[in-house]
Amino acid sequence: MNGTATINSPVLVLNQNYQPLNVCTVRRAFVLMGRGKAELVANALGFIHSITEAFPAPSVIRLFYMVKRPVMRRRLSRQAIFYRDGFTCQYCGKKSKQLTLDHIIPRSRNGKHVWENVVSACIPCNHTKAGSSLKEARMRLLTKPSTPRPNPYYMFHHREILDEWLPFMPWLSS
Repeated sequence: MNGTATINSPVLVLNQNYQPLNVCTVRRAFVLMGRGKAELVANALGFIHSITEAFPAPSVIRLFYMVKRPVMRRRLSRQAIFYRDGFTCQYCGKKSKQLTLDHIIPRSRNGKHVWENVVSACIPCNHTKAGSSLKEARMRLLTKPSTPRPNPYYMFHHREILDEWLPFMPWLSS
């Protein structure tokens, strides 16, 4: 993105030790740098122009202080289940974007809505199983569902990564 950057372009925020921390906008990065809380590390977005000046638009900034962030557990959601299961029906193995959620122990039988009891299922398999147990429906799971391990870099897994961010994301290098 050369030339004129937009004020809402994404900027990688690094912790004091150069570990990726977050993504903010160019506007927020200007505020952090203007208040002396961060420094410009990379400028690949071009410039933001005012009436009289052009300012380098950051694509990567680094905080001058260390932010200790607790590792948070991933929240259970439809999308999170589909990503965990690789957009694959856990009964027949069909890959699809048209999936439903299925409770292994049905909610009607006091099954809980937790990571270990919810799987991705294609519509035909979900209708076949319906409110039955696995044994009653004569079905098997391909993999045993589990809670995903906490990952401090999860926020970067499903977003566009700019080329100038790659040196700070060693898990993406091959």
